[in-house]
Amino acid sequence: MSQVIEVRGAREHNLKNIDVVLPRNRLVVVTGPSGSGKSTLAFDTIYAEGQRRYVQSLSAYARQFLGVLNRPAVDDISGLSPAISIEQKGVSHNPRSTVGTVTEIYDYLRLLFGRAGTPYCPDCGCPVERHSLDEIVEHVLHSFEGERVEILAPLVKGKKGEHRNVFLRVRQKGYMRIRVDGTVLWLEEEISLDKNRRHSIEVVVDRLKAEKDRRDRLGEAVEAALSLSGGEVLLVIPGRAEELLTEKDVCTRCGFSLPEVEPRLFSFNAPQGACPDCSGLGSHEHFDEEMAVDPDRSVVDGALLPWKKNHYMLNRLTALATNQGWDLSRPYRSLPQAVREAILHGHPEKLDLTYRERGEEFPYRGRYEGLLVWLERRWSETESETVKEELAGFRAEDLCSACRGLRLRKEALAVRLGDYGIGDIVSMPVSEVLSVLRKISLAPAVAPVVAPVVEEVAKRLSFLVDVGVGYLTLHRRADTLSGGESQRIRLATQIGSKLSGVLYVLDEPTVGLHPRDTGRLLKTLLAIRDLGNTVLVVEHDRDTMIAADYIVEMGPGAGERGGFVVAAGTAQSLARGESLTAPYIKGETSGVVLPGGGRRRPQGWLTVRGAAEHNLSDIDVAFPLGTLTVLSGVSGSGKSTLLYDVLYKGLRRRMDRNFRGRAGRHRDIEGLEELKNVVLVDQSPIGRTPRSNPATYTGLFTPIRELFAQLPEAKIRGYGPGRFSFNVRGGRCEACGGDGVTRVSMLFMADVFVTCDVCGGRRFNRETLDIRYRGKTIADVLDMTVEEAALFFRDHRRIAHRLDVLAEAGLGYIRLGQSATTLSGGEAQRVKLATELGKRFNGQTLYLLDEPTTGLHYTDVAKLLRLLHRLVDQGNSVILIEHNLDVLASSDYIIDLGPEGGQGGGHLVAAGEPQSLLDVRGSFTAQHLRAFMEEQKGGLFAHVG
Repeated sequence: MSQVIEVRGAREHNLKNIDVVLPRNRLVVVTGPSGSGKSTLAFDTIYAEGQRRYVQSLSAYARQFLGVLNRPAVDDISGLSPAISIEQKGVSHNPRSTVGTVTEIYDYLRLLFGRAGTPYCPDCGCPVERHSLDEIVEHVLHSFEGERVEILAPLVKGKKGEHRNVFLRVRQKGYMRIRVDGTVLWLEEEISLDKNRRHSIEVVVDRLKAEKDRRDRLGEAVEAALSLSGGEVLLVIPGRAEELLTEKDVCTRCGFSLPEVEPRLFSFNAPQGACPDCSGLGSHEHFDEEMAVDPDRSVVDGALLPWKKNHYMLNRLTALATNQGWDLSRPYRSLPQAVREAILHGHPEKLDLTYRERGEEFPYRGRYEGLLVWLERRWSETESETVKEELAGFRAEDLCSACRGLRLRKEALAVRLGDYGIGDIVSMPVSEVLSVLRKISLAPAVAPVVAPVVEEVAKRLSFLVDVGVGYLTLHRRADTLSGGESQRIRLATQIGSKLSGVLYVLDEPTVGLHPRDTGRLLKTLLAIRDLGNTVLVVEHDRDTMIAADYIVEMGPGAGERGGFVVAAGTAQSLARGESLTAPYIKGETSGVVLPGGGRRRPQGWLTVRGAAEHNLSDIDVAFPLGTLTVLSGVSGSGKSTLLYDVLYKGLRRRMDRNFRGRAGRHRDIEGLEELKNVVLVDQSPIGRTPRSNPATYTGLFTPIRELFAQLPEAKIRGYGPGRFSFNVRGGRCEACGGDGVTRVSMLFMADVFVTCDVCGGRRFNRETLDIRYRGKTIADVLDMTVEEAALFFRDHRRIAHRLDVLAEAGLGYIRLGQSATTLSGGEAQRVKLATELGKRFNGQTLYLLDEPTTGLHYTDVAKLLRLLHRLVDQGNSVILIEHNLDVLASSDYIIDLGPEGGQGGGHLVAAGEPQSLLDVRGSFTAQHLRAFMEEQKGGLFAHVG
């Protein structure tokens, strides 16, 4: 087999007909500036062809289910293996998927508890043991040898009544003696019981000496007792405590009956195991007072948000208020609790009311329907998606009160392995589960059966710890994971598969990973390589490049200026070269950009009091205003919870009366009077359809269309701005609907997208394309890069200003009409940031960002930092979550959470200027920042105090 992967004539996207030779069974890093063609080479060319060839090797029947892939624009690729892509995408959007299910660890836990778990009564907590007939007989002979034993069959346990039918039934079966409330009586006698008292009744089946030669008689007596009682036998031995044994999973103390303990009992996707209250989802969606009511307004002024325009229901409420003497002109929060309850849930009394509607009198007899009751009825009755979407804004999600978010019925949660139930196990951080499983001692009878299961679970858990997600819990919903967490979980799963001869293609696996955990991730990648696989990684992290066996640098620029192989070789050989990455590998340069006038002093403080959402431990955190502040800490330390759930949502709830999101738990936020606005700039897509693009998102397309509509030719023809949109009829090409391409179905072959033969892929009809500005049609403008358009529209400040900001954000290479679905998370975030910069809020705006350096080369990090410093210099405040040491060293202030992730996090470890944090013990951020700044001491930080 070839020892290299050889790519010849790659022309996909911006690749310039390049040839690349990559060593097989090695860790290979592809790096370079943003937009230089890294992902195009790794994913759209090498991975796409590897996947296509594998699918092509299957039968036509199989291919119709798997789908057929297009061949990338490349002459030839030799030495390819079956390819697996591990990208930064959520592993599942299904609310039933958890970390445990996607890694298959939960399936092993179900097997473990189903085969080795001990059931306990969920009501009284007593162990529930089942015994077969032979086991009961052996127990009597072994434990009470030579002693007299009475075999009793329990019939009634603590129930009121005279129980005459019980005595009659037992007498008819031929039994002579019965024990009532501890006293043995003859059935021949008349037995009279007080029907108002509770009684316990047992049949005396036999009385014998426990000896081996009487085994048959003992067995018959026990069998008869089990038959009479429905599976229970009571052993009474003089001088000893009575012993109740059962052949079913029934609590001998309170009579609670448990289902058979099997793996299916622990599945929250099966009716046997799912919590009946939440159907195994672990949470309830419901209409919530906090979402539906503005407490600072009065009902008269629109406090009841769903009824702002519903005069019919408001008039009913007004009539009720008049009848009851309520003052609805007061702020909602000042109304008595009983009044608020009546408004929300309805009034219990039958009322005879008169209310005004449209100036007329209408009688109303009946029950007032409360706001939340009305919402629930509307939700269940409507079939309109528009109405559902409108009502969804008033719904909140809370943990199920029955299962506490564990998804299982109480019988399953009561089964234990050692001292732990399956709910305890899945609620622990993965790293803790690993140590717990190693301590659990298994009974000799089940150890040979479940020992391999324990070993497999421990192995998979250790893989998760190795890739840096040991802080996650197994019952964490998969759709709440970040892209980096999802990628590392999939990586851990691949290690467990132990495949060899595979090509793994990864997209920035270090994203969201603290420098402390990068080393463990690298060990994982090298372990996959050592199994005989090729690991191809798109990455900018310096440590990863140094650890790689081979590096390919794309460039030299972005977009049309990229697409070339600038350098290729080992880290040592690249360090001796003159490429952009060479000084970065050698540690001679970085992306650090310090504030022009030195580190800024806070202009005020924004203080969060008592943050206690998720793992935050009731902390107070003070954020400086007028600075560039970085929120740091190891993965899972609580950064996103503090920034997004508590700070952002808490501010929006106070500053925007129409905001409906529920803020994370906290007592108060002080200092918000210093702010005029708060803006969240995250990595969510700028559009979910191919028709969305940077021009439409940033608002550039509107002034551009208006400019074309103002041209003399357009005015003569009567064309308005709408004529120059490919989303509406009139100006677009109707043959392709404004898409520029048409899809041709090829059955079991891949669908072919053919350039529209009417408009030639230009998306507009001929009449629209007749209108030209400086020789360019609207289609030509959309095909321009940001840099080209900035030069073209330099005389139109309204357009040029926004284009200049996009270029400053390092996005000069993207095209105005480029589909939003082709932008990476980092590119989407920078488009949003540039859009916000173009709005000119005139200061006092708080910008919140989540890892904005994702996908950025160190040269692009420097561009981003200049943009952020410019934001702060305009009188704004910036707070961002970041692990990148360039950003940490460039900031004015650092807030470090930790010290660990998950349950070990949520504490404020340190806060202050970067220099003041370097000696803080217990801060992993301080350790790595100190080493980084020591390395740069002779250059950038020589003047920093």
